[in-house]
Amino acid sequence: MDREQLKSILPHRDDMLLLDEAEIVDGKAVGRKHISGDEFFLRGHFPNDPIVPGVILCEIMAQSTCVLFAGEAAGKKLRTLFTGLDGVRFRRPVKPGDTFETTCEIEKARPPFYWAKGEGRVEGELCVSAKFSFCVTADD
Repeated sequence: MDREQLKSILPHRDDMLLLDEAEIVDGKAVGRKHISGDEFFLRGHFPNDPIVPGVILCEIMAQSTCVLFAGEAAGKKLRTLFTGLDGVRFRRPVKPGDTFETTCEIEKARPPFYWAKGEGRVEGELCVSAKFSFCVTADD
């Protein structure tokens, strides 16, 4: 899915749609975001040494997980809200020029609540891992 296709699932727009593309591979959500250096979250984090904030990396993982709900969305826009982040570990900074790739999967579901785990990598090197939970509703 490209950005336009992602907009049919996610309510995020403009600067907060943080994925360039996403797909489902072997039942897992795989997302990609190329960090150009022009993103709003890099302007002050940090001057002369920009690093993608950890919370943004977690948001990218959560957005990529939502492609797993594409079939359920069926013309509706999903509204997803974090309910928790657990065991988040940052191992390598993500910087301009990097392509951040996520791999996420649902571990447990009790709709509308879901629990997932994910990893984010740059060139195969682990940058972040986390478990997270969220609530999913669909707007007509």
